[in-house]
Amino acid sequence: MPAYDAAAVAALADQQVSWQDKALPPTFWGRTVADVLAGKPRLSQLPTPLMTLSAPGLRHNVDTLATWCVRHGVELAPHGKTTMAPALWAMQLDAGAWGITLANGFQLGVARAYGVQRVLIANAVVSPLQLRWIADELAADPGFEVMVWADSVRTVEIMEEARSAHVGPDARPLDVMVEVGGIGGRTGARDPETALAVGEAIAAASTLRLAGVAGYEGAIGHGVDEANLEEVRAYLRDLVAVHHRLRELYPSDVVPVVSAGGSQYFEQVAKVLASLVGEGARVVLRSGAYITHDDGLYRRVSPLGENPRTDGEQLVAAMHGWMRITSQPEPGLAIFDAGRRDFPFDQDWPEPQLIRPRSAGSPVLEASGMTVTNLNDQHGFLRFEDVPVVIGDELRVGLSHPCTAFDKWGLIPVIDDPDADDPVVTDLVRTFF
Repeated sequence: MPAYDAAAVAALADQQVSWQDKALPPTFWGRTVADVLAGKPRLSQLPTPLMTLSAPGLRHNVDTLATWCVRHGVELAPHGKTTMAPALWAMQLDAGAWGITLANGFQLGVARAYGVQRVLIANAVVSPLQLRWIADELAADPGFEVMVWADSVRTVEIMEEARSAHVGPDARPLDVMVEVGGIGGRTGARDPETALAVGEAIAAASTLRLAGVAGYEGAIGHGVDEANLEEVRAYLRDLVAVHHRLRELYPSDVVPVVSAGGSQYFEQVAKVLASLVGEGARVVLRSGAYITHDDGLYRRVSPLGENPRTDGEQLVAAMHGWMRITSQPEPGLAIFDAGRRDFPFDQDWPEPQLIRPRSAGSPVLEASGMTVTNLNDQHGFLRFEDVPVVIGDELRVGLSHPCTAFDKWGLIPVIDDPDADDPVVTDLVRTFF
């Protein structure tokens, strides 16, 4: 069965763009995405502020991690909440992703609208409304698979109560994974005894099925020095120990899934968990931010970033911001037309990189000696020394943390070459937040 509804994804090109799409100028409003792209628009035809994606960068990153996972014997269910873009999910699934990871019921609704067939919800679902809806989806589509998490017996009781009042005895069970946490982490059972009790409760429930063990090592590690990496590995070994204690509880028809791995420590996950594949388990990474990488947080900490900790090609930054200088109120200070509502700011300020040609035939300039020092809602502050800027200049900036970049844009242009004088727009990616 196909991993998603290709026709539904293709139909995104038939949607009209409008005043609601801040990435596009009024001259494009009322036209379909396909019509806009047929004209091969240039970056110079789009307004600022703007976020773009790099077509070759996306392709490189998707292929790089897909190849890495095959080489290391693990599966990938990329975290779709990073982009909330079905077209990009399709790209990842086409490259061999085992499924898509999501965080909540709303995001699952988006996935179902585009026919995604295998979803891992990296969270507990305790809303009876959502549990009943998921039960209806499982009943309506025999090919649909979904897994949810539980870190307490109470969570299991809520799921069982909501489902048993809604489904019959022959209904497909809901697959549930025991979530293992760590002291100082986020959610997850804090000790093996609690985790085992959760697994026993799932196994004893009439409408649930024990499907595996999961956790998030990113809530445990806080750096990439050896001491932090060992802390991550210790947590992952605890995850393995819980899986081993639950083995006798797994149903005979279940291939248990053991899942961890964001975009910061996936090499550690493979190092500790990959051996479980030989014992009959399926090891699934959930990395999401890798698809665009970045020019900040993940450039520093990714195993395939600027300081690689594993084999394989390095990931590349595939998202950029574009902004225009609108004011020079003081010497050495420029104000630009982008702010917190346009670019991510939770990890690092945008990084000035290039100045687009100021006139026909002039070259792209490096934005050296420039620093973004603050962002307001709709304004940014740029300090400059080496290369003077003037009102009207358009700058490209590198961005940090994809997970807080995509949610600011409902439609994102994809360009053929972010380093070109005037890149061509090759696609428009629709997001759903």
